[in-house]
Amino acid sequence: MSHFSTDARTLVEAHALAFSRRDEPILRPLDFHLEAGELSFVEGDNGSGKTTLLNILAGLLRPSSGEVRISGYPPGTDGARAETRLLGHQLGLKGDLSARENLRVSVGLYGCRKGMTADLCLTEVGLRGFEDEPVRSLSAGQKKRVALAALNLGNARLWLLDEPFANLDRTGIDLVNIMLDRHLQRGGAALVTTHGAVSFRQEEPRKLRLNL
Repeated sequence: MSHFSTDARTLVEAHALAFSRRDEPILRPLDFHLEAGELSFVEGDNGSGKTTLLNILAGLLRPSSGEVRISGYPPGTDGARAETRLLGHQLGLKGDLSARENLRVSVGLYGCRKGMTADLCLTEVGLRGFEDEPVRSLSAGQKKRVALAALNLGNARLWLLDEPFANLDRTGIDLVNIMLDRHLQRGGAALVTTHGAVSFRQEEPRKLRLNL
């Protein structure tokens, strides 16, 4: 009998999840779950495995031991990929394409949330008038906003955000908090790593502490 939940609200469930590289532990055994409407901040010192955890959930790394499911599917499978979107240090943007063109590529790869358009998402992140600018010509903060617009355009229920507040000013940080708030209200969930100050608008989010 499976020890994983069959509740449709459970988006992430991990049991004894761990990762080692060359016999050196990067992520020590971890048990946790994340349900629809929940936000969890991943805390831990440098090297404690925060980015590694997100990469495992996104299907980019295979755990050394333990098990994890995304909406009941193993990470990296079609069912899990349809539910998951990772925003990491590499933003996944094409520098020679415009902001609008990058979002069209994103729609082709990840789909589009009903009622949303590329231009609407770019306007919401403060990039109205920059739609046709090549991404390589934008500032670091503007590139992050293009990536946030692409994230918001898609229909993935699980957001994996690695330092989403990096390269953003106060207005940009507020924007991320608003996006998270709305995503949770739509029934999504998010796992977030951050070293910065966060003023989340809903109730105090859960914290997932990683220890070396």
